[in-house]
Amino acid sequence: MTADPSGDLPTAFLADGPDEPVVMLNLLRFADGGRARYQQYAKAFATTVAPHYGVEVVYAGDGDDALVAAAGQQWDAVLLVRYPTRRAFSRMIADPAYQRIAHLRREALRDAVLQPTRPWGRTPRDDSRQP
Repeated sequence: MTADPSGDLPTAFLADGPDEPVVMLNLLRFADGGRARYQQYAKAFATTVAPHYGVEVVYAGDGDDALVAAAGQQWDAVLLVRYPTRRAFSRMIADPAYQRIAHLRREALRDAVLQPTRPWGRTPRDDSRQP
């Protein structure tokens, strides 16, 4: 399981509006004792990395029982995190300050999804993905 983004982001991530804001969907499944470890990561992230890159946590909450989902799709927590640009996100994950705290996130999680989103009305790369 990959819990952290690496410097090897997909080429399309930066090619798709590198200087436009991006909101990342984070779906998290904690390892045993991982919730407390993730809280350590979140505190360190908020005080050391986020202010430097203009990161804003838009929403953070616990997952409830899914109303519609395939088996095994329950998530412990959901976050929406806004980055001022895709380029800022890319720079942030390569920053040594982020790298020093990334282990807390890895140790906290059993499984994770980190998915960039785009606002409706912005032309997607593939029109078949538009609702």
